[in-house]
This record gives sequence, C-alpha cells and structure tokens, in this order.
Amino acid sequence: MRELLTDENRDYIERTREVALKSVQPIAAELDKDQTYPWEAVKALQDAGLMGIWIPEEYGGNGDGVLNLCLVVEELSRICGGVGVAYAVNALGSFPILVGGTEEQKQRWLPDVASGKRLIAFGLSEKDAGSDAGSLQTRAVREGNTYIINGEKKWTTNAVAADIYTIFCVTNPERGSRGISSIVVEKDLAGFTFNKVEDKMGIRCVTVAELHFDNCIVPADYLLGEQEGKGFAHAMMTLDRARPGVAAQALGLAQGAFDLTVDFVRKHNYMDKSLSSEQSIQFALADMATKIEAARQIVYASARALDEGHKNVGKLSAMGKVFATDTAMEVTSMAVDIFGEPGILKNYPIEKFMRDAKITQIYEGTNQIQRLVISRSILREAAAAEEN
Repeated sequence: MRELLTDENRDYIERTREVALKSVQPIAAELDKDQTYPWEAVKALQDAGLMGIWIPEEYGGNGDGVLNLCLVVEELSRICGGVGVAYAVNALGSFPILVGGTEEQKQRWLPDVASGKRLIAFGLSEKDAGSDAGSLQTRAVREGNTYIINGEKKWTTNAVAADIYTIFCVTNPERGSRGISSIVVEKDLAGFTFNKVEDKMGIRCVTVAELHFDNCIVPADYLLGEQEGKGFAHAMMTLDRARPGVAAQALGLAQGAFDLTVDFVRKHNYMDKSLSSEQSIQFALADMATKIEAARQIVYASARALDEGHKNVGKLSAMGKVFATDTAMEVTSMAVDIFGEPGILKNYPIEKFMRDAKITQIYEGTNQIQRLVISRSILREAAAAEEN
C-alpha cells in the first residue's frame, strides 16, 4: 500500500521515522517503566515541523489532512505506542474546534496547537458515561458572561501535559444529548484541577487522569460555536475524524511487533534449526503480514475519504478502527508466542507492544460500539435502498 503514496506522504514518513529512531527508540523502555511524559519526543516533533499538520494553513498548520496525520502516528507507534497517542490526541482535542468553533475561536486556539506551543486534550468520558456519551453528568450553567462548570471527566489522555481542553458538558439537562455543549477550558482557570492519575497497563508514558471541575468559571465565549446544544454533534463528528488516528496507532504497533518478530526468527534457532525454516513460523508470519496490509488499506482509505470531504464516513472509520485494533492485538499476541519465554521479559520490547495494543480496542469507542456503528449504518443503507 505504501507504494501508492505521494512524495509528500513519503516525506512525512521519513521525517517521522528519523524522529522516532533518534528521539523515541533510545528512551522508549525508560518512558514506559517510569511513566514519564515524552517531552523530548514532542520537542523533536516540533523541530521537525510535524505538530499540527492536520490543521489548515489559515490557522497555522500545514493543511495536510488526516492521511498524513495517520502516517505520522503509524510511524511513531512502530517504535512506541505511547508516543504515538501522545501525538495523536492533539488532533482529537482540536477537531471539536475545527468542526464546531467560530472563526474567532479557531484563530484564538489553533495556531498554538499547530506549532506545538500548547498541547490539547479531549474531555468526553465520565465514570458512568464512557461508551454512552449521551449520559454525561458534568454540568455547565450560564451566569451572565460566564459558564460555571461542575463535575469530573475520566480517562483524559494528555491530561496533565495539555494546556487546552475541549470539554463536553450538559447545559440543558431536559434535552438529553441535544442539551450537551462543548466548551474550551484552559489549564490555569480557577476551579479546574487534576485528580487521580491512572497507573496503566500500556501507553504508560502518556498521562491519563481525571479532570475535576469545582465551580470552574469559564468565559461564555469559550462555548464552541454560537449556540448551546451542539456538543454531542461536535463529539460524534470529532470521533469520526479521530478514529483513523487510533487505527493508525494500532497499525504501527502491529507493524513494529512484526518487524521485531521477523528479526527474531532470522537470528534464533530451535533444535539446531533456524526458526525461520519452521513452516509453522512461516505460516504465522504470512498471516501477520497479510492482516497488517489489509488493515493498512482500510485505515488509509478512511483517512483519504475524510480528506476528500466524503460524507457519512462513520462506517468506514469504525471499520478501520475495529479491524486495525483487532489486528494489532492478534499480531502482538502472536509475536509474544513466537518469542516464547523471552517474549514476556521486560528486557525484550515485544511485551510492551502487546500491552500498548490492548488499549486501542477500548478507547475512542470500544470495538463493540464500533460494531454497532457499522451494523446500524448497514441497516440504514439497506432501508434507504429499499425505499428508492
């Protein structure tokens, strides 16, 4: 599939690969062990001109779309899935501003995100509202020229590292999902604090924490758009655009694990025979490579569809997320099996790939939810076709 990419695409891959090898690979194990945020990698990405590439040029970005975003995420994740998501979540956090913000709001916040001067995070999930985004409890009440926010957000990636947050709150509890609004919150606002920082199985270098709002006062013009009640639509449009990035993270993890596995079987023997000469190993490598390439096709296709402005891309984005993340889990697990006992040791990087892969099946909509999105879309299309 990469043979079909443009020179621009290849340039992004090459620049990212250089950053990943020089600034991520030497410290990936240490970042994982200590749960240290990858600031060195972020600085290297800034210096390479890779931050904010999905943001239009008029707001300080490169205007180079979702496909190039996915290529950068994939290449970073081939070395470290945690660094891959630390980068990708800036797209997730900024997409609500892009799809729902006014021109003034885009000019206010996006240039700093595009340059990497300020990181951004996305606050949707809550303790009792993960997959069911319509059950949010965090409230924002309008008082004069401000909103007063109270509540908590869970599972916020990039939480402590970010400076800007797109937060989804209930502004009219009587309207269900139509009473949800999206509001930008900046880090230094009074009443906004961080609670529990999670101790995770994988993607350990990127901070995931609770956001706590206790009478947090936000200027009224931080409400995205010009009216309340658009937040749920902003969230759904954002997730459609962001899921190819999660899929690309999974794709990179699968490819990175596969690369390590090929190198391992070429260099190791079993009963005086090269592992690479075992037919069962050859079959496993063939299956791994085939599924990775199939995942790559659908991930790139969903990203291209978004870049070309196609409507109703939710089904394709969900398909890419399901297939790529399931592939990542299968490939990384198979890789650990092939490594055998060394595969479960911390001094071999392969076990980290499996730990990092698991989360991709869960966040930004579990794969069970993605299957519902896909099936509902299929049934709607069938009903529409029958009516015509």
